[in-house]
Amino acid sequence: MFWIKIPNFVRYNSFSEMTIHRGGIRIILTVWAVCGLLIWLVLHYLSGCPFFAVPVIAILIFFMGFVLYFFRVPSRHTPEGENLVTAVADGEIVVLDRVYEPEFLKRECIQVSIYMDFFNVHVNFWPVSGEVTYYKYHPGKYFLAFLPKASELNEHTSVCVRNDYGDVFFKQLAGTFCRRIECYAEREKTCIRGEQCGIIKFGSRIDIYLPLDADIKVGLGEEVRACETVIAELKKK
Repeated sequence: MFWIKIPNFVRYNSFSEMTIHRGGIRIILTVWAVCGLLIWLVLHYLSGCPFFAVPVIAILIFFMGFVLYFFRVPSRHTPEGENLVTAVADGEIVVLDRVYEPEFLKRECIQVSIYMDFFNVHVNFWPVSGEVTYYKYHPGKYFLAFLPKASELNEHTSVCVRNDYGDVFFKQLAGTFCRRIECYAEREKTCIRGEQCGIIKFGSRIDIYLPLDADIKVGLGEEVRACETVIAELKKK
């Protein structure tokens, strides 16, 4: 895998080291090239109008920095415990409800949905360790990710991971401004909780479907952190 290392003096909250996700390299280079050209044009043709040139250059530099920041992959510390389900992504819990999952599990589950805004880390991480028993990509629409209908109608991937504690099924949902989802799931792939499982570019959502007897550890409206926040504890089957 290809990574760009950011020096240790760059910090994100309590993390001392970050990388840039390989899926963002092309976007970052494209944005920087375009913004660099625009800055050169402003300096070359509008240097005599500082009241216009300075704000424009500041906005372009901010945008260049934001794109780099968006594709950050901070170092995370995953809690120990084979029965733990940790957050797939950073964001806010926007759905916590008992629902029927019709695609693969075909039974009632507890749905926990995490909404990511532009400023959240958008890299996704496996919520449990186990074997991938199901994976499917669904093309679709691009409704706002926090809307209930987005779960079925938006572009998304569906993944199920099975271990001694049962099945954990989750979806990566595209949002209005997202046009690409990357998922590293493959049938019969062995995954480890806390390792990367993909990325959703720009505003998006994660839906997690858990067994009814799972002990839920988060509440509606709570902010969670990928890898570190425990979503639930599972009971051994």
